[in-house]
Amino acid sequence: MNAVLALEDGTVYTGEAFGARGEVDGEVVFNTSMTGYQEILTDPSYAGQIVTMTFPLIGNYGTSEVDIESRRVQAAGLIVREACDVPSHWLGEMTLREYLREREVPAIAGIDTRALTRKIRSGGVMQGTITTDETAEQALARLRGQPEYSDIDFVHRVTTLEPYRWDAAGEEPLGHIVVLDMGVKYNIMRTLNLKGYRTTAVPCDSNAEDILALAPDGVVLSPGPGDPALLDQIVRTTRALVGKQPVMGICLGHQILGRAFGGRTYKLKFGHHGGNHPVKDLLTGQVHVTSQNHGYALDADSLGEGCTISHLNLNDQTCEGLHHPSLPIVSIQYHSEAAPGPHDNMYLFDRFLEMVQAAKGGG
Repeated sequence: MNAVLALEDGTVYTGEAFGARGEVDGEVVFNTSMTGYQEILTDPSYAGQIVTMTFPLIGNYGTSEVDIESRRVQAAGLIVREACDVPSHWLGEMTLREYLREREVPAIAGIDTRALTRKIRSGGVMQGTITTDETAEQALARLRGQPEYSDIDFVHRVTTLEPYRWDAAGEEPLGHIVVLDMGVKYNIMRTLNLKGYRTTAVPCDSNAEDILALAPDGVVLSPGPGDPALLDQIVRTTRALVGKQPVMGICLGHQILGRAFGGRTYKLKFGHHGGNHPVKDLLTGQVHVTSQNHGYALDADSLGEGCTISHLNLNDQTCEGLHHPSLPIVSIQYHSEAAPGPHDNMYLFDRFLEMVQAAKGGG
């Protein structure tokens, strides 16, 4: 069955449908990771986006429940050059084609993803649609009536509706971390558990009193989708938490922390999506390869007094982290939990948890 990818600038690609039948709209972005397509599909930060994989062959190790990062597929759709229908992996349970169809996610294969990526790099991200049931003209007409990505609050679409616990197995936990769920990936919860901490995820509209009532030893502001400028209520909650508990902000959580300190955020031309972004830790001088997924960035020059840049993107010099000289804060724009991506940055959880233990000890 044929499928059409139509972009808001009028560009049309025709390929093969290898996901669900129907149509889906979203902001078209590209991801440079070579593997990890299932983690990418289930990453809540991709809500409202159609993901183009730049690696030419996708699906070669199938899919597995081990590799999910949230309760459902979050990406609106998927674009690949070639879809593999004969995967090989000892954990593989079904093909990517079967996985997408079962979860009713439209996808298109067989198009020139290199040309599409170059278009996004030169022109910036844009709205697009994948359809199996319309002509290109019908798809473009429908697309023109859709809202812009930046106008939609996706965080309230992906957050948990009720608090839930993710308990560390085995020994008595070292402490309790509350995660403000703006689109948390399971690997954040797994990582905190592996380091000995019990975690509780709470809805994004929880206020500071709700969170402090859970007696946390630290708070994590999770990653998530969309424009942080739409989340003033969460910014107010963050201001009320800073100074009362150690706080770690990851990706969108970093942007929320920046806005809590008076900073402004802005939309990047084509965002950072993939597992190969070099970032320098200015506190140690070391350079790490990072996993990233964000379309907005923090304007470091707009920050209020106290906060300074702790991490710098070596590709475009954007702010990748914040440091405060007196408050227990860890803030990073990228994904320290990887999934997918390199594990270079797990040390940042240790940096945060050292602050948690120091606060518990009165330090």
